[in-house]
Amino acid sequence: MKEMKDRKEKKDRRLKKTKKKDVLRAVQEPDLISEDATSTRRKRTRKKVNREILTIAYFFIILFVGVLAYLTKFIIIDSPKVINNTYNKRQELLEDSVQRGMILGSKGEVLAKTVYDDNDNMTRVYPYDSLFSHTVGRYLKTKTGLESSTTFTLLTSSINPIEKVFNDISGERSKGDNVVTTLDVDLQKVASDALGSNKGAVVVMEPSTGKILAMVSKPTYNPNTVEKKWESLIADSNNESSLVNRATQSTYPPGSVYKILTALGYMRQFPNDYEKFTYTCNGKYRIGDDVVKCAGGTHHGEVDMEKAFAKSCNGAFATMLSKMDINEFRKTNEQLMFNTEFDLDFSVRTPSFTLKASDSKSLEARTAIGQGDTTTSPMHMAMITAAIANGGTLMKPYMVDHVENYQGHVVNTTAQKAYATLMSGSEAESLTSMMEQVVKKGTATSLKTSKYTVAGKTGTAETAGAEPYSWFVGFSNKEKNDIVVSVCVEDAGSSSSYAVPIAKKIFAQYYKK
Repeated sequence: MKEMKDRKEKKDRRLKKTKKKDVLRAVQEPDLISEDATSTRRKRTRKKVNREILTIAYFFIILFVGVLAYLTKFIIIDSPKVINNTYNKRQELLEDSVQRGMILGSKGEVLAKTVYDDNDNMTRVYPYDSLFSHTVGRYLKTKTGLESSTTFTLLTSSINPIEKVFNDISGERSKGDNVVTTLDVDLQKVASDALGSNKGAVVVMEPSTGKILAMVSKPTYNPNTVEKKWESLIADSNNESSLVNRATQSTYPPGSVYKILTALGYMRQFPNDYEKFTYTCNGKYRIGDDVVKCAGGTHHGEVDMEKAFAKSCNGAFATMLSKMDINEFRKTNEQLMFNTEFDLDFSVRTPSFTLKASDSKSLEARTAIGQGDTTTSPMHMAMITAAIANGGTLMKPYMVDHVENYQGHVVNTTAQKAYATLMSGSEAESLTSMMEQVVKKGTATSLKTSKYTVAGKTGTAETAGAEPYSWFVGFSNKEKNDIVVSVCVEDAGSSSSYAVPIAKKIFAQYYKK
């Protein structure tokens, strides 16, 4: 205890001495104490200023990175669109020094080329006249098709720099690069001939790559004479809309090809029970005062899902949708690109699905069979069918295979890439199985052949005051998923009489090779 008391007393004495020293120092050295305080304040001020400088520096660094990111995006992604814009005056300047390149078919056929007369007047020539008017497009009266989307490429000359300098000095135009397309001239001819004088469209594509092999729209026009006949084309006194690409820019009621969507929606909402679905068809499906009939009033009897799909039983599909959650069914439609803008190298009109849970049961039943207010395009249906053929994955559709200079040296090649996953592999397999039955013992048996197999779906879409639209979508050889064919014929009649025979001619041409 005594030791602890002694230690405490010593500590107290030391504290008193320290305090006395501090007081004496404050009295004897007031300037020194003031300098210490000033130094401390200066340090604090410097720290504050440094923080402010760092904040400003970080702000400008972030701003610089943002500008750099925008410029990179503009150069890599946006600049081709800006350069290809028809209002871009740079194109006119390029045409003074570069001869617009050719557009070629998949085997090198010339689809569009430039010629000059003795007075150096330029003319764009289309050797196949109207055959590629909606895909290759036109040069005069506003560029369209590939003539529009690949303008900058056609006016880029990837030649030897020395040759280019020599041309510039001598006042000669350098030859622009050629665009080599995926378009198969023979398939295009067959599709056009098969469509004949009917209004409508055909799309043929490779589901495994996304290559568009043929795209036909009728009525058509001749781009070689478009300037001479422009007034009559835009007057359109016969309501033919020849300037419109019906394959991509027209939307139609899909009729029974839409049952692909209804079947998929039912499979998703009843994954464990859809194979047990049954319906007894007496040719009519009654909803209040409204009646949905099967084609020709056919009595299909008792059908399961596969047979209902193969025979295209309207009552069965109306029953399926009546059991579904409409909001969930909307999600299925939107996953398959309804109500969705497309991000492609060519414009495709947005397909529409508008059914709501609050709508009438009559509209619901008609939507299930591709009537009602639902609309789609031949290109959109080709994309859905391509995804089914490709195990659920849609490859991005494209028409430019590669670009080469006038000497044939490849400048760049289009990369094949996935565009979207529309469904699972098992869903695609189930739909394929049902589509095979359509050809084996359903509404498209005329497509059966020993040379190849076809899986498809027919459709007949009724329209007010006119003949029905005839539809077919399908693909060949499911193991190889060779080609997809999408056909829509306006005001024609039943699909078996019009769309299916067109598809048959296209398949036959493809397998001639």
